Amino acid sequence: MYCARCVQVEMASEGHTVDEALDRLRKALEHYFEHRPPPNPPTQPPIVVPIEVRLPD
Repeated sequence: MYCARCVQVEMASEGHTVDEALDRLRKALEHYFEHRPPPNPPTQPPIVVPIEVRLPD
């Protein structure tokens, strides 16, 4: 599974492929903004970094 996330409005979606996750997120955002104004653009880009975590055996 893949997760696509919009940090400006804290919305996420999942899909079996990257394209499916992005398409689902796009549709969810379009539905969300049908009756709401879009947010102001961020003043700085979000910081996105990968992290590694240790899982118990």
